[in-house]
Amino acid sequence: MEPELHAVGMIEFNSIAGGIEGADAMVKAAIVEPFLMKTICPGKFVVAVHGEVADVQASIDAGLALGKDAVIDHFVIPHIRMDVIRAIGASLTDHRGGAALGVIETFSAASCVVAADAAAKAADVDVLDVRLAMGLGGKAFCLLAGDVGAVERAVEAGAERASAEGLLVRRVVIPGVAAEVLRHIL
Repeated sequence: MEPELHAVGMIEFNSIAGGIEGADAMVKAAIVEPFLMKTICPGKFVVAVHGEVADVQASIDAGLALGKDAVIDHFVIPHIRMDVIRAIGASLTDHRGGAALGVIETFSAASCVVAADAAAKAADVDVLDVRLAMGLGGKAFCLLAGDVGAVERAVEAGAERASAEGLLVRRVVIPGVAAEVLRHIL
């Protein structure tokens, strides 16, 4: 079983200036470590922190209070899977191969991380990539690999989380995905 972080929180802002201001409030509000602060498309800013659950929640609450009119989406995930964290911003090329590829596409970066974590916790799959809104018009997607049944269970769980918030664009499971496709998308 893959190790987990205590907690991760993320806020996606529709304003770069508001996001930077929110990041400052988040870091000052509690004992947290930022691990992602960057602009994403289209002109948004995302801030992610990790630490103890109560500290992460206090940090997110401070960012939400300050940036309430600029917040697009947010989350706090206790015990997030480390493979999800590693897949954010860097696709993994070392994986089991598997017979299937699952894709969960969402309308926001934050909802994609939540979906990827739910998917990884639901079944034994490799989280290959969590791509957050760069060159995607503000959307995001995650790629999952493994045997067909596991990928189907994982995609169902992740899609259910995104759909509950009205942020699911589409989900697919491709049995026997072509090696050429994987080579070009990773």
